[in-house]
Amino acid sequence: MGRVIAETDLVEEREAARLGRRAVVFTNGCFDLLHRGHAEYLAAARALGDLLYVGINTDRSVERLKGAGRPIVGQDDRAALVAALAAVDRVVLFDEDTPRRIIERLLPDVLVKGGDYRPAEIVGAAEVEAAGGRVVVLPYLEGRSTSGLISLILKHIDRRL
Repeated sequence: MGRVIAETDLVEEREAARLGRRAVVFTNGCFDLLHRGHAEYLAAARALGDLLYVGINTDRSVERLKGAGRPIVGQDDRAALVAALAAVDRVVLFDEDTPRRIIERLLPDVLVKGGDYRPAEIVGAAEVEAAGGRVVVLPYLEGRSTSGLISLILKHIDRRL
């Protein structure tokens, strides 16, 4: 998919956006089992600027963070699904546990995380703010999470066995 691009290409595009005075918003996550909470979160993030870039953890990164058995959906499919959302302009995969390196390279105008984070916990916040950008914590959509969805699926499976 053309909206999933390499980090070097994303950095070049970011520079063009900066020259064109287009505000870039960046967020990141695993986005395993895409759900309504993800869609609403990404739409709200996109409303904060002109372009929305989304960093997605690779499969290896998700497994290190979430444990064996995760992700459920592979990185290429997760990236393609997120990139297909109207709110998303570009998707980039990253293999580290955090997106700090990408955030330091992009220095987005707005760095966004969900309401399950406190500002002091947001990786890259200090770098973005030092460069004149801002950090926004969006409200958490209660009852909409990948872990909750997995639990619901397992509960339905258990009932049938």
